Amino acid sequence: MNKINQLFRQKDRNILSVYFTAGFPQLNDTGKVIKALQDNGVDMAEVGIPFSDPMADGVVIQKSSTIALRNGMNLKLLFSQLATIVDETRIPLVMMGYLNPIMQYGFEKFCHDCRQAGVSGVIIPDLPFEDYLQYYKSIADSHDLRMIMLIAPETPEDRVRLIDAKTDGFIYMVSSAGTTGAQKSFDEGKRAYFRKINGMGLRNPRLIGFGISNRDTLDAAFENAAGAIIGSKFVSLLMDKKSPEEAVVSLKYELFEK
Repeated sequence: MNKINQLFRQKDRNILSVYFTAGFPQLNDTGKVIKALQDNGVDMAEVGIPFSDPMADGVVIQKSSTIALRNGMNLKLLFSQLATIVDETRIPLVMMGYLNPIMQYGFEKFCHDCRQAGVSGVIIPDLPFEDYLQYYKSIADSHDLRMIMLIAPETPEDRVRLIDAKTDGFIYMVSSAGTTGAQKSFDEGKRAYFRKINGMGLRNPRLIGFGISNRDTLDAAFENAAGAIIGSKFVSLLMDKKSPEEAVVSLKYELFEK
């Protein structure tokens, strides 16, 4: 069974998924970060493919992408890094990247190499949903990859239901129409959006991302979805702390104990 589906069968609440940029802060940190996340109880890891124009990302993740690219990270190297830890990786890995570098690599080769490297799902924020259905879904399905789609407060209800019907794994609920970045709290408008989606009776579980950085925002995600995705906060900690292990421990303290 795909590890994403297995996770949501075993645990339907309070799931914690953490994003990091591959090749950041050091080129060969990918395996260390995944191990640190796994060893400290994180449920799923989102592996970011660095890109020169990450339009959905805020300043923190943009900077990490720039550093990773300068370090020499690319898809071929990333797959080779993941392959060295595939037998040790128990948690689901979700690859997150933009369409341009994936298409340059070759979509079918990308999907094949994802499965060989132990990747269970893929997020491509700039892949149009209609194009996914027409050109890419069958390829992803043949490699047992879950293509994770994003919804936002502005997404029409009929589109949300179509995404729910045509995808598997989970739905990524973007907290706002802006870019990624830490927020201290969610206003009532965002909380109303969470409640609306939560009340739609969708087939797929949802994870809330963009802005989760402290106990207040984490609790809001846990109350209104199956869990939360942390990105910018953890990337900042990776830069500030001496090791990935220290960064994960600090993140867990900020989220659960502070």
